[in-house]
Formats: sequence, C-alpha cells, structure tokens
Amino acid sequence: MAIASTVSNYLAEHDVAYDVLTHPHTASSGESAQAAHVPGMRLAKSVILEDDQGYLMVVLPSNRQINLGEVHRQLNRNLGLATEGELAGLFNDCEIGALPAVGPAYGMETVVDETLAEQSDIYFEAGDHEQLIHVSAETFQALLGDNARHGYFSH
Repeated sequence: MAIASTVSNYLAEHDVAYDVLTHPHTASSGESAQAAHVPGMRLAKSVILEDDQGYLMVVLPSNRQINLGEVHRQLNRNLGLATEGELAGLFNDCEIGALPAVGPAYGMETVVDETLAEQSDIYFEAGDHEQLIHVSAETFQALLGDNARHGYFSH
C-alpha cells in the first residue's frame, strides 16, 4: 500500500517537503520505530478518542502511553477509545493500526502531547504498516494547524 490518499493530498495542499521511509511490515508504532531505526520519541502516533462531542485525535510519541485521566482533566471531556469499526470508517484509506498523526487531514480535532515539541523532526505513519513520513518539527506543527491544543497527555 502507498501513502494514504488523504495524507498525500493534504501534504500536497500544504506544499510541504517530506521524505518517505520504508521499513519491514510491522504491527505497531513501536515496532515501526524500531524497524525504521527511528527514536520512539520522534515517531508520532495517534490515539482516537470519542464522546458525545465527536472524535478527538491525541498525538503522542510512540514510546509513550496516553494518560486518559490527564486528557479528561485538561479538556474537561469524558472521552473513551474509539472502536476498530469506527476507525475503519474514519480512516477508510488506511490500515488499522497505522493511522497518520495528522488529524486535520481527516477533519478531526487534534491535541498534541508537548513532548513532541522537544523533537527536531517528526515521523508518522503513512497509512500502512510499511512506510513512515518524515518532516521537520516546524512542518509537523504547521500540518496540525493553529487549532491543535498542546499539553502533557502521556507518560
């Protein structure tokens, strides 16, 4: 599979420079980081949450875990994990488990773990289990847009 068409179009619309890093097939973002020889702190993964207000993408480093309590506290929302069925509908051009960490490309509200801001460059899933997209940290922030909230949502 190639880069998800939604992501490819979003990158083209924003006229950003990026590299594609191919790696052996993996089952998780942590495995992708290891297979691609990328530090886990630089590989942004996405966790999709939902509540009665809709879906929310939380973007955090692949070597960290989401702290739902912090998400609830900081956003004052009672969010739960989206189901695989919901993810398949929301990201119909992606393989489950390889969701690109660019919520705005999919029209999704996005919050970003502040630990990613400490990195000089960022990698994220391209929509399959064999490719990562590599951009500068500044480009990644621009792709997330001005509406993306930042906070410490992981441990």
